[in-house]
Amino acid sequence: MSRLLLPFLFMLISFFPQQLLAQDKKIERIFTFKIDRDIDPAMNRRVKLALESAEEKEADLIIIEMDTYGGAVNDADDIRTMILEAPIPVYTFINKDAASAGALISIASDSIYMAPGSSIGAATVVNGADGSAAPDKYQSYMRSMMRSTAEASGRDPKIAEAMVDEKIAIYGVTEEGSVVTLSVSEAIKFGFCEGEYPSIDAILATQGIAEAEIIEYEVSNTEQIISFFLNPAISGILILIIIGGIYFELQTPGVGFPLAAAILATILYFIPYYLNGLAENWEVIVFVLGIILLAVELFVIPGFGIFGILGIVCILSGLVLGMLPNQNFDFSFVPAEQLFVALLTVILAAIAAVFLIFWLTPKVNSWKAFSTITLATTQGKSEGYTSSFYPDELKGKVGKVHSRLRPSGRVEIDGEIFDAYSRGEFIDQGEEIIVISTEGTSLKVKKHEV
Repeated sequence: MSRLLLPFLFMLISFFPQQLLAQDKKIERIFTFKIDRDIDPAMNRRVKLALESAEEKEADLIIIEMDTYGGAVNDADDIRTMILEAPIPVYTFINKDAASAGALISIASDSIYMAPGSSIGAATVVNGADGSAAPDKYQSYMRSMMRSTAEASGRDPKIAEAMVDEKIAIYGVTEEGSVVTLSVSEAIKFGFCEGEYPSIDAILATQGIAEAEIIEYEVSNTEQIISFFLNPAISGILILIIIGGIYFELQTPGVGFPLAAAILATILYFIPYYLNGLAENWEVIVFVLGIILLAVELFVIPGFGIFGILGIVCILSGLVLGMLPNQNFDFSFVPAEQLFVALLTVILAAIAAVFLIFWLTPKVNSWKAFSTITLATTQGKSEGYTSSFYPDELKGKVGKVHSRLRPSGRVEIDGEIFDAYSRGEFIDQGEEIIVISTEGTSLKVKKHEV
């Protein structure tokens, strides 16, 4: 009889939910962190670092304190996936709001608790610009995520889907025409909340783990520095240094420190946005391409034309796009406020840079520090200096074109051959010319008209 019973017990244990077995484990260390603002790339990174820190500290339980109206769908998807795959049980304490992306993240956790007056739901995807409902392809994606997440966490997938789609009617829950938003009592009734508690301490006391060590997630010094450089005001200053540094380096090539300042400012500008998932590789490439086009315009192609304009556009575009969580120029889910701040920051910084350049350029040569590395004095002709390779007697001389001037070529004067150039006109071989200037390495001439 015992031999027949053993295989049955083994099968029963093998199919027994692992989470129930895990509940017997004594909880000695609890790790907590907050999701208390919009779901965006920065929050995505914060959650990732917090979950990694919880594992490093060997926490037995993670509690997220939630209070958000939602945010970017792609970042919410990343966060809910991290929670579903977390090796440590995750509880969510909704301290007032878990709307939209916040509802998706909450449903992914093992247990949900809510403070009095809290709510969960209203997960319809909206455009960031005007708050209107996004096209159905986005709604369909959100519905599928809500449904699959609810199934994975043992909650009603139909109610989760109805938090997105107002067309879904569920008897006793919602009627067609409104998306589901659950109060605390409703969330408890329909299995989306394990209980109503005023605080995390009250939850722990009820669970019998009030004596466990509480570890609150602390942002590292590195992350604080990154957050500092994400401030629009700091970004504006960096943009000013970038533009000013590029200008002064192009005006005084070889000096070095304006270029070094521009490179350092570029690094400090892009790296924080890159680490937070805002700036992508192609946006940095657009910025670098702009600098290349501008350099080509200034050093290769005389004047200022299409390359210079494209270079400026690429530089400013790279700076703006680097601040925004757009998906390949899709700004549907970029909040209008964030787009406005990015544009305003770059435009004001560019205007300030232009003003600073005009104000600073005449003053630079008077600085002692600058005069030690640049030649700020003039070498006038009255002091014996000259840029001419030819004697003044050649000025006014008449000669003939030796090789066609197009507009540069060679001329013959008194039996000698000289390099020469016209004022832009073409002069054929054999035509008479007259020298009008001897300065520089070539004679400046014009057609001699008798």
